[in-house]
Amino acid sequence: MYAVIKTGGKQYKVAAGEKIKVEQITADVGQEIVIDQVLAVGSGAELRVGAPLVEGATVTATVLSHGRHDKVRIFKMRRRKHYQKRQGHRQNYTELQISAVLG
Repeated sequence: MYAVIKTGGKQYKVAAGEKIKVEQITADVGQEIVIDQVLAVGSGAELRVGAPLVEGATVTATVLSHGRHDKVRIFKMRRRKHYQKRQGHRQNYTELQISAVLG
């Protein structure tokens, strides 16, 4: 059984037992969270799509860790104008272990 969830402005296809990295969630390591923004639930050939959410469907997950992604380097330049700008960014994430898909 799998589900399409929405968290942090992004959508993820998840199944029980998977590990995913999502936008940072304010939860302690080891804490179990319930994600109730489920857009679709599927099992084999059967698929239930919500409008916009599936009624009564939830996904439970355990917080494994918090961290930061690799650095993304931003370099802007205007040729012949003597303009160069360098910038870096590291996005925070939360790693989740999906324990159950209910719905």
